[in-house]
Amino acid sequence: MTDFFGDIAPIRYEGPDSRNEFAFRHYDADAVIAGKTMREHLRFAVAYWHSFAWEGGDPFGGRTFDRPWYPQDTMEAMRVKADAAFEMFRILGAPYFCWHDLDVRPEGASFAESRDRLFEWVDYVQPKMKETGVKCLWGTANMFTHKRFMSGAATNPDPDVFAYAAATVKSCIDATHRLGGENYVLWGGREGYETLLNTDMGRERQHYGRFLQMVVEYAKKIGFAGTILIEPKPQEPSKHQYDYDVGTIYGFLKDFGLEGEVKLNIEQGHAILAGHSFEHELHLARQLGILGSIDMNRNDYQSGWDTDQFPNNVPEVALAYYEILKNGGLGTGGTNFDAKVRRQSIDPEDLILSHVGGMDVCAAGLKAAAAMLKDGELEKALTERYAGWDGEAAKTMLSGDLEQAAARVEAENLDPQPRSGRQERLENLVNRYVG
Repeated sequence: MTDFFGDIAPIRYEGPDSRNEFAFRHYDADAVIAGKTMREHLRFAVAYWHSFAWEGGDPFGGRTFDRPWYPQDTMEAMRVKADAAFEMFRILGAPYFCWHDLDVRPEGASFAESRDRLFEWVDYVQPKMKETGVKCLWGTANMFTHKRFMSGAATNPDPDVFAYAAATVKSCIDATHRLGGENYVLWGGREGYETLLNTDMGRERQHYGRFLQMVVEYAKKIGFAGTILIEPKPQEPSKHQYDYDVGTIYGFLKDFGLEGEVKLNIEQGHAILAGHSFEHELHLARQLGILGSIDMNRNDYQSGWDTDQFPNNVPEVALAYYEILKNGGLGTGGTNFDAKVRRQSIDPEDLILSHVGGMDVCAAGLKAAAAMLKDGELEKALTERYAGWDGEAAKTMLSGDLEQAAARVEAENLDPQPRSGRQERLENLVNRYVG
């Protein structure tokens, strides 16, 4: 084990009036909300990369953190890092964690050595998972950091890079399977382009589609029962990424016959970069039947890039969980904190408290969302707004043709008048639950 977190005791629920910063004010894991415990609804996961692999650097400066597993270039450091990670999971009571291969083990001198180091990490953490009860929500492959992937992975113009990406994903699916992971995620950080002057979008899109088909085929072959997920993002680091947003990915999945095989891991910050709200992306994914899991964070709205901050806006989070509850929950997915402390937050306590705050915000949002859904006022207003479409005349019109629809206007002397959308009333209604 490790003493990195010192004598920080496990975080307990103390209620909304608690003044103890090392306590939950809203997240009561065993409290039942809408038929399930908060633990079952929220399915919290800690992101291995931001919490343990990120060193606090930014484009203008190097690392600011000082961790006992730095430098992260030996297998001994891997073990120290894993010890610290599982100690934090225990303190938080987090039921899940998520990882990239590059987060958990150092790069080897060859692919085979990198793969073997990954499996050595798997062997090291499996007893810890059994001892603590912490599970793997999902694994994924980092195919954006190393220079070999500077022009993409599955979409790279070099077929040897495609092969390397396939081998990398295979090893990560194998590791996720061995850990009992409940999902596997693909994030195409460089599956896009910098300029069309050197890009054949049609060919790259075909290669990407075939790559995803190969992933699904392999997961089935080895008996991986988890969900395959894609994470949308419009740009950054690439100028344009093919996994732009929920609507774009759904069209892509339909093109390659994968709409019934793959779901989405939707991130709040990425939704904002795509010009949407988080609830927009969740709502659309729910309607299309591809809502799988979420990465919970937020961006700084004064910055035009992905700042990966912990959530602190209960109204926004409440609307997100409203969509999730209407979806029937997250299934095999969960709430992964793809969020990092600020580079000036250098103390071990900051890692704990950032997650405590994020978990509480999500719990408060969940409670508000469940209350809104139970009271049914929003659903009632929505039903009333579209009530005309439940009539026989409207149903007949939709099953007919354009001429028949047009004929109704004169036959029934139609003169439709505008009706209020009541947006402000509904916004006031939401604020009753989150205020």
